[in-house]
Amino acid sequence: MNEWHKSSYSNTGHNCVEVRENPAGADVRDTQHREAGHLRFSEGEWFALLKVVR
Repeated sequence: MNEWHKSSYSNTGHNCVEVRENPAGADVRDTQHREAGHLRFSEGEWFALLKVVR
């Protein structure tokens, strides 16, 4: 499950984010600026974020 995939919350245009889940939480990055790095969320932060966007 450590592979990057397009977020199901991203639209079908060019402004997308990619997510990589892991046992400790998740990493999120901008598909247009992958070289800029990613944001890391702990498991608690990730579940809280998903709860809000759902």
